[in-house]
Amino acid sequence: MRAKTWMKYLVSIAVLCLAGLPLYAQQQSSSQQSGSDPVADAARKAREDKKNAAKPKKVYTDDDVKPAASAATGNTGAAAGATGTTGQQKAGDAAEAQDANGEAAWRKRFKEQRDKISKAETELDILERELQKSQTEYYPDPQKALTEQNTRKEINDKTAKIDAKKQEIAQLKQGLDDLEDQLRKSGGDPGWAR
Repeated sequence: MRAKTWMKYLVSIAVLCLAGLPLYAQQQSSSQQSGSDPVADAARKAREDKKNAAKPKKVYTDDDVKPAASAATGNTGAAAGATGTTGQQKAGDAAEAQDANGEAAWRKRFKEQRDKISKAETELDILERELQKSQTEYYPDPQKALTEQNTRKEINDKTAKIDAKKQEIAQLKQGLDDLEDQLRKSGGDPGWAR
């Protein structure tokens, strides 16, 4: 008797749940159609505000005005403008030549050398990991395993690459030391090397 009562309760609960599903689905679809998603609404509003925002006004400087003034004076103004341009180029070349021993140039040289060293050290690390993997690698092909065990060709090749990379790093570090010597001899500040 009790089983029948429980069965009636369970069936009635299931029927009520199933009856409420279409109503819930209808509410969901109507909320999606009405666009009540607050994030999407905020994004739309931000886009509209951006489109309607006032554009910044153009500020005219001497650089904008001078070319027009020299064009109005005629050929003599154009000739004067051309000599002014070559004068600026010569001044720029002189500044570059003077800047070759400047702080920015030395810092750039040291940074480039350190970047080369860092890259070479990273490559060395990768080669060492590959060598370590090769030493513990298992070959499922018995023929290849036997060949590799006797000749150790793969391991020897990787060891040679590691030795070459170590030599390259040593040369790069020597180049860094040479750069420091050049800086000292040119009378630059030793802090520029840091």
